[in-house]
Amino acid sequence: MSAPSTKQPPNIVLIMADQLTPFTTGAYGHPLVKTPAMDALAARGVRFDSAYTNSPLCAPARFAFMSGQHVTNIAAYDNASEFPSAIPTFAHHLRKLGYQTCLSGKMHFVGPDQLHGFNERITTDIYPADFAWTPDWELPDERIDKWYHNMDSVREAGIAATTFQIEYDEEVGFFAERKIFDYARSVATQPFMMVVSFIHPHDPYVALQKWWDLYDHNAIDMPTVPALPADRQDAHSRRVMAGIEADLTIATDAQIRNARHAYYANTSYVDHWINRISDTLRATDLLENTVVIVTSDHGDMLGERGLWYKMNFFEWSCRVPLIMAGPGLPKGRTVSNCVSLVDLFPTLVEAGGGPKALQGVDGRSLWGLATGRMDAANDADGAIAEYCAECASHPCFMIRRGPFKYIHCDVDAPLLFNLEDDPNELNNLAADRDHGDIVKAFVEEVHQRWDSDAIRNDVIAKQNQRRAVYDAMQDGTLTSWDFQPKRDAANEYVRNHMDWTVAAAKSRFPPYRDES
Repeated sequence: MSAPSTKQPPNIVLIMADQLTPFTTGAYGHPLVKTPAMDALAARGVRFDSAYTNSPLCAPARFAFMSGQHVTNIAAYDNASEFPSAIPTFAHHLRKLGYQTCLSGKMHFVGPDQLHGFNERITTDIYPADFAWTPDWELPDERIDKWYHNMDSVREAGIAATTFQIEYDEEVGFFAERKIFDYARSVATQPFMMVVSFIHPHDPYVALQKWWDLYDHNAIDMPTVPALPADRQDAHSRRVMAGIEADLTIATDAQIRNARHAYYANTSYVDHWINRISDTLRATDLLENTVVIVTSDHGDMLGERGLWYKMNFFEWSCRVPLIMAGPGLPKGRTVSNCVSLVDLFPTLVEAGGGPKALQGVDGRSLWGLATGRMDAANDADGAIAEYCAECASHPCFMIRRGPFKYIHCDVDAPLLFNLEDDPNELNNLAADRDHGDIVKAFVEEVHQRWDSDAIRNDVIAKQNQRRAVYDAMQDGTLTSWDFQPKRDAANEYVRNHMDWTVAAAKSRFPPYRDES
């Protein structure tokens, strides 16, 4: 019998952008957008070409990503849904496997538990942790101007010296780099798993001059599919248009080009942080034993079809980049299978030495597909997405399998697209007789997977509960759930109880070696 392996499992660094569609990255073939760090990661690793969010909205997508479960299974309906502490996450599982787990940046946790399995968070979040952003499906046409998207982000796109998003991402990146140095200086032998989660290129579409100047403004490409007339829009698109006030405020070509220019600039800004984190891993001799993963929570329509932001199942909104590189992963591999964010939970666990299959998890591990141990033709090929938030009054569902995407909502006409033949999703095949058997199979699957009436009733009940709690919490003393990072200033840098030379030696990396 051979001796058990003593090799330490790989470190894992997962870098998450916010609202980054793969269609505007050099790594996925855009001829203009500069993403050299993503390009390099794909060249030395694996690129998934059909990766999807499980909900085209921030918090639901992130809760699905963290839990490996679809949003209707954990009631992660909208951006003010609580993420219960009893739901296991990949951070919990990796801790059980001996990992140190750390979060730097956004995860939009709602509720008093702001860790969800991470040993530590080293920044605060950028969005509220309470129930303030609860929509109302009993008044679906009522806008909540305080937090609903509108077209200001498009009208006001451009350049600034700073914004709250720039300040936040500078903090996220700096603290992530410093934590990597801490891991490198530590004498502990535990592997680490770090999530570094940026807010860019999420709107507002405002960029620093440095990144704006990477692009010739006149070369910025306009939407492939311009705004569609109302009679060619599906029902949900009309609701989203009204929700973001795009039906009242028609963006000019100049405004659209400004917004896309700033988005491209901010994509390059995120990419520069991917490069800096990779360089930090390289400088600390950790890169060779670290799996680096880049993804996003969802995409951005960027004016395609006249739509902006997310909240729908068209490709620009629900597709995400997914690239991974590191030990055990081949170079330059591409995977065409349809996958989704829930698959990352079991993938991370398997990469960390845990089991491939996990009970209570909807996703499946992609590690075999990524490493080439599993032939793509023999692996599952499908992705599920759900939407139960603002600009809707009934649950919306999407199934992507093979070339087909099927979209269902009880109050809307169904949509069926063949993405191989119709990548711009302009030809709805749902009423086409030649596709009757395909539609029938999807309809049966929808009814098997979901009880739409029960989900809608639960959405409304939980919205009412949360609004009651939120309203009550506005009276009296505020007890905030917003995460406050812990800092021990008395033991940072150089203090009176420290030997200056010892502090200098402890913080230096690599340590000084007298070679005289």
